Amino acid sequence: MVKEGLQVLYIEDDELVRRAGMQSLQLAGFDVVGYASAEEAMGAISADFSGAIVSDIRLPGASGLDLLAHCRERAPDVPVILVTGHGDISMAVQAMRDGAYDFIEKPFPSERLTETVRRALERRNLMLENLALRRELAGQNAVAPRIIGRSPAMEQVRRLIANVAPTDASVLINGDTGAGKELVARSLHEMSPRKDKPFIALNCGALPEPMFESEMFGYEPGAFTGAAKRRIGKLEHASGGTLFLDEIESMPLSLQVKLLRVLQDGVLERLGSNQSIRVNLRVVAAAKGDMLELVAAGTFRRDLLYRLNVVTISLPPLAERREDIVPLFEHFLLEAAVRYQRPAPILTERQRLALMQRDWPGNVREVRNAAERYVLGVTEDSFAASDGEANALSLKERVEQFERAVIADALAQCGGAVAAAADRLQLGKATLYEKIKRYGLAARAEGERGG
Repeated sequence: MVKEGLQVLYIEDDELVRRAGMQSLQLAGFDVVGYASAEEAMGAISADFSGAIVSDIRLPGASGLDLLAHCRERAPDVPVILVTGHGDISMAVQAMRDGAYDFIEKPFPSERLTETVRRALERRNLMLENLALRRELAGQNAVAPRIIGRSPAMEQVRRLIANVAPTDASVLINGDTGAGKELVARSLHEMSPRKDKPFIALNCGALPEPMFESEMFGYEPGAFTGAAKRRIGKLEHASGGTLFLDEIESMPLSLQVKLLRVLQDGVLERLGSNQSIRVNLRVVAAAKGDMLELVAAGTFRRDLLYRLNVVTISLPPLAERREDIVPLFEHFLLEAAVRYQRPAPILTERQRLALMQRDWPGNVREVRNAAERYVLGVTEDSFAASDGEANALSLKERVEQFERAVIADALAQCGGAVAAAADRLQLGKATLYEKIKRYGLAARAEGERGG
């Protein structure tokens, strides 16, 4: 898929050749601007230019090599693709040693041009994202946590967060382990009026029951053996901000009624004290599984559940939104490259397909770990294999991988709408539905409005 906001500068003095090359790129979905000379193009090139350059080597006045030298000085990260005649091959090879991204020998098919430009833009986009991420991690551009994914399900999550975050409504986030529930909770906090106040996270499943009450409510000196000095609990510490209660289904029944009182009355008492302390906090809870089943089983209070899930945000597992896998993996690649001061690898198309085909039972957390291992060069995962090793796949398997990726991309571009995707792919809706089911892709039901 062509990245938005990235532009191609096409420099060729022969008008007919320039028009033909530009038309090939435009038909492939690229934003292209043409120039008849290197001097004209130089004025449009700066260090923050978001795109790539295609230039003939032999031009009137300044040559393509002069343009390359200008870019190396003014915009060293901008990819430059040189177009050469048969006698210019040795010159082009030297230009690549001098920093050119690639070269194309005349005459060339349009597919060779578009594929080379696509790879160059992917490299440029990765560099720009890397730079933005470094600035963000350095605190120069602090923003709310990013919810990565282009599936209809994640678009719905982003819409819900945007609508609910400015309010004080309690939110219940439901999803499997590793699905990214805390990231959603942090987004709700960072996009709320409470963003400058504390965000306190507590995993209810990680606390032994005897410690639960003191951790939540705090205690006074002498409240129990070993309580030598006052301790402020999580509820009081989060006052003014947001308290995130992960694995809320693990909260002991005895604590559930006490939490309900805090949510209803806005007051609490530390252990060993009779003094009421007023608190003002927003509670965001997270759970996995069906909470109503726990209510029916008597292990979770119905009144507390209703208090917590004024709004419910559901996070489907990656198996139900496979089109999100590659964007997530590439995002974590960038994060890991910045953290470990390593170059950020660019995935091949075969690796992307392998990532989408793989099961990720650990969801987003597993994808993050795999990306970090890949950046560190310690992975043994099959997706990291070279393109040559893909030859072990049968023709049928390769065709299915390609077909799945094309359908997932069409659904993403159409917001999950099957009818629009069927038109784009020139397929019957029934056929497309069958393929969507076979490949485990996410789609929007007929009649459901997109965002």
